[in-house]
Amino acid sequence: MVKHIVLWKFKPGTEAERQRFLDGLRGLLGVIPQIKEQEVGVNTGAGNYDAALVSVFDSMEDLAAYQSDPRHVAVASICKAIREDRVAVDYEF
Repeated sequence: MVKHIVLWKFKPGTEAERQRFLDGLRGLLGVIPQIKEQEVGVNTGAGNYDAALVSVFDSMEDLAAYQSDPRHVAVASICKAIREDRVAVDYEF
């Protein structure tokens, strides 16, 4: 099993695009079959990052298939224009 965790810091004034992006991510669960579990959350406290994605995949190959899936690529393209920073970690468990 692989856990894929991503954190984003968004540019100010991008709230509408941010919501569209996060809703788009949420909409991928049950659509892209490689996603076994997924949580998308918005930071409710003071911190460096605004939102997080935690996903679970059976293998690194399934993670790679998800990342190259056109439905994921379309959602991810929304984020590229509105993010200030992104960090990610993938680990097997």
